[in-house]
Amino acid sequence: MTAVFDYGAGNLRSVANTLQSVSAPFEIVSDAAGLEAATRIILPGVGHYGQLLRSLDKLHVREAFRERIAAGVPFLGICLGLQALFESSEEAPDCGLGIYRGRVVRFPRDARVPHMGWNRLSIQGAARLLRGIGERPYVYFANSYYVPEAAAGPRAAALCAYAGQTFCAALECGNVFGVQFHPEKSGPLGQRIVRNFLQLQ
Repeated sequence: MTAVFDYGAGNLRSVANTLQSVSAPFEIVSDAAGLEAATRIILPGVGHYGQLLRSLDKLHVREAFRERIAAGVPFLGICLGLQALFESSEEAPDCGLGIYRGRVVRFPRDARVPHMGWNRLSIQGAARLLRGIGERPYVYFANSYYVPEAAAGPRAAALCAYAGQTFCAALECGNVFGVQFHPEKSGPLGQRIVRNFLQLQ
């Protein structure tokens, strides 16, 4: 069962529509029991880093996320769901899930934020999540904060450039996947990415 986690502020409708468009069964869950029953987990994220982490704590699921990831369950974090994998963010003092070391940072103050609209990916190596989408595809972004290239390191499956900054646009490490862009708003290419995730063994 693919679980889409509802923490009260995620872009659930668009994600659900994308899953339905690729004929994928799923359930929307909001507790540890739902995560424990899942064979795949999607954490969509929009809004504020601190709000997301405080919501996970209020729902008592922080450790459930960490345990399921450690157990090898395929995980896909979308936008803020990717950023939550790291230790902290400039946006809020709240601690992230801490799956990876590093801090999420804001685009420069003189940049137009959020980074909104279509931008090109620079794919790094052979990423399972990004199979079949071309070498430099365009996807849809909506973000003011980002994971620096250095923080992602070899886990960066794709990079993107905006406001003079190169940042991690997609992450892949074992069973953990994340995208800073929104596949649910990226048309057929985004559907392909979601399908790739669902087909992972």
